This record gives sequence, structure tokens and C-alpha cells, in this order.
Amino acid sequence: MNSPFFLLLALSIAVTAQPLPADDPHAADRRQMLAILREVEASINEQSLERMAKQMDPAATVVWANGEVSRGPAEILAYYDRMVKGPDRVLSRYTTKAALNGHARFLADGTVAIADGTMEDEFTSTVRGPFKLKSNWSTTLAKTNGEWKVVSLHLSANVFNNVLLDDAKAALVYTGGGGALAGALLGWYFGRRKRA
Repeated sequence: MNSPFFLLLALSIAVTAQPLPADDPHAADRRQMLAILREVEASINEQSLERMAKQMDPAATVVWANGEVSRGPAEILAYYDRMVKGPDRVLSRYTTKAALNGHARFLADGTVAIADGTMEDEFTSTVRGPFKLKSNWSTTLAKTNGEWKVVSLHLSANVFNNVLLDDAKAALVYTGGGGALAGALLGWYFGRRKRA
């Protein structure tokens, strides 16, 4: 499935705020990271990916839901441009609503954090009508010089059960049914000609 839609799919790391424990030593860090994730979601929904790129580390890696990999903000923006803005784009619009699966987990000395969650994406395809897709995301953020940035983002959708597969199955049924009907009509027509 080389659909872009998985694209930013993004990076839709929006977030639903969750109450923090009163004695959380990372409370300030969590607030900063939630602000980053909200900015990423807003930038996707407003189709302003340059804003999103500002939240990414210069060496950030994104693994899109279609399996493509972008490294660094320039490649991330190029992917989005190709998928949503360029002349051969697959989508004309992409929006997302993301949720966090619990609090971020901090590693080492507290300068690296990992978070994951879910997304409800809506894609407006250039070859079909709008469709919705549920997917998952995970991200790693790192704090350098007191500033948090996204260093890794991985997006994933269910490749065995989704709306696009449902459409493909329906198309096979219609195509198979149409082929069987056409074959029956041709058989009837040629059989009648032969008898005549």
C-alpha cells in the first residue's frame, strides 16, 4: 500500500491531556512535550507542515504507515509535498485526531522520553471519496540544551483489516460478478448465433 495517506499520517501526535501525579519530577517536561505534540497535530490539520518540521530534531526519522522513511525535516516536508501537494499527489487533504496511551516514559537521565498512542485520520483522496482510518503511533523525544524535539516517529496501520481493503474486496466482488454476467451473456449470444 503505497498510499500517502499514511503519510502524516502522519505525525499526528496530537494529544489528549491527562492528569499528572502531584509529585511527578517530570511535570514541566511533560507539559513541554504535550505542547509539541499539540503543535504537530494542529500543523497537520491546518496543512502547515513547516510548523511541524520546527518540532523535529534535525536528525529526526519518520517511518510512515506506508513503510516509507524520511530522515530530517527536509525529507519529511518533501514526503508531505509529494503526497498531499504535488502534481501527482494521492491526497488533497489529511486531518487527524490523536490520543496518548498514558504518560511518556523517561529514560536514562530524563533527557529521552518515549510515548505512544492512537490516531483517527481522515483522508481526502484524489481518486476516491474521503475515508477514515484508525492507526497507532510511537515517538521518541530528546531534550538538548533544555529544548525537547521529536527524534523518531513511527506510524502504523492495520494492513489486514482497514477501509481500503474493504473497498478492494468490494471491487473484486463487483468485478467478478460483472465478469460472470458478461461471460454468460456472451455464451448465450454465441450459442444463439450458432443455432441460427
